[in-house]
Amino acid sequence: MTNLKLHRHPLSGHCHRVELFLSLLDLPYEHVDVDLARAEQKSPAFVAKNPFAQIPVLDDGDVTLADSNAILVYLARRYAADAAWLPRDAVGEAAVQRWFSVAAGPLAAGPASARVAAVFGRSVDFEPLHAVAHQLFQRMDALLATRAFLVGDSPTLADVAMYAYTARAPEGGVSLAAYANVRGWLARIEALPRFIPMPATKTSQLVA
Repeated sequence: MTNLKLHRHPLSGHCHRVELFLSLLDLPYEHVDVDLARAEQKSPAFVAKNPFAQIPVLDDGDVTLADSNAILVYLARRYAADAAWLPRDAVGEAAVQRWFSVAAGPLAAGPASARVAAVFGRSVDFEPLHAVAHQLFQRMDALLATRAFLVGDSPTLADVAMYAYTARAPEGGVSLAAYANVRGWLARIEALPRFIPMPATKTSQLVA
């Protein structure tokens, strides 16, 4: 049995990657919704858990962790040590860490930022965000022509970290129509046992 509690927002891709991994590992957990509209993440109680005032935050008994990618690493080592989600060899682990950097870099700066602006009605210049997104997806598409998943032929935390904001890129006006290999990769993730989808929003049908 676990004592896992996830502080999250249901429309956050950062939170979804943790929820997805918890589901893939078949780990029971309680979720606590954080009201971002009322800046609950900036309350003293929440800042005590994460001084950066960001979601998600995971409580596991006496352990409290922030940052979605850090939480993925913790869950893999703590609850799936014998699985291949986070390779133990130097090259494999470095490959996963590289994709963590991509998730925190181009993925966040491009498709994730465009989606946030569209979903929450923020006024931004979408053109540079879309340019970053398409450059990223072009590179991913070329890579995925040679392998089933981002690091090799089996899924790792790299795929979990990259999934949500890629799958929901159309909500930010970024079409995936030209990226057949990326769409095939998304389908392979969605076919994994106990997969759970990223919640869709009212902007979901804006771009095919």
